[in-house]
Amino acid sequence: MSDDSRPSPAGARTSARTAAVIPAAGRGVRLGPGAPKALRTLGGTPMLVHAVRAMAASRAVSLVVVVAPPEGAAEVRSLLDTHALPERTDFVVVPGGETRQESVKLGLDALPSDYDIVLVHDAARPLVPVDTVDAVIEAVREGAPAVVPALPLADTVKQVEPAGAPGEPEPVVATPDRSRLRAVQTPQGFDRATLLHAHETVTDNVTDDASMVEQLGLKVVAVPGHEEAFKVTRPLDLVLAEAVLARRRLNDGF
Repeated sequence: MSDDSRPSPAGARTSARTAAVIPAAGRGVRLGPGAPKALRTLGGTPMLVHAVRAMAASRAVSLVVVVAPPEGAAEVRSLLDTHALPERTDFVVVPGGETRQESVKLGLDALPSDYDIVLVHDAARPLVPVDTVDAVIEAVREGAPAVVPALPLADTVKQVEPAGAPGEPEPVVATPDRSRLRAVQTPQGFDRATLLHAHETVTDNVTDDASMVEQLGLKVVAVPGHEEAFKVTRPLDLVLAEAVLARRRLNDGF
């Protein structure tokens, strides 16, 4: 690995500029037919707009790059223009690729050179609290090359031998120690040079951006996540997200 891809010493990034990349090029088939998942409305506002606002809520984030469906960049740009977004944050929309990994790389390529910290955030996590965003950024500033917000698991987890066909019984082969497992959320935060090196080097077994950095042999650290940073994937998730948003509006008046 070149020196450019090594994490900076602790404390060296205290004044580094932070940008967020939001890949939103997928269609989200598990929510059913219709608009792409990121454009589904939550409380009357597209989830993508909520996700952008969640990143911009952090005073450390001065740029948000939205990676749109390849044929829908103009539509997404127009959508963002019609919703109130913090004036202190700049917004850029770029067309995405065929896969999430390709889309994140296209978002990284759109970043100006003076950004040293990058957040990668799922558009389908519209309600992540700003405290979680700030905790991720702070851990990168303190020297971690990659940071993920994560929650302990509430359920017992079983490792199984996958069935030959959907719906068939699956033999249980192990019960992992739940105390050592975490459910990972976003935004995931990175030293920019490290993440770029990962995207240029790692192509196999990619489950998220942090796993790419792990494959470089670098340390990934976890900070506390938040129960409201869940991913809206299925119709029931959307019902829960509506309830969380309604409670926030009642309590916070926004």
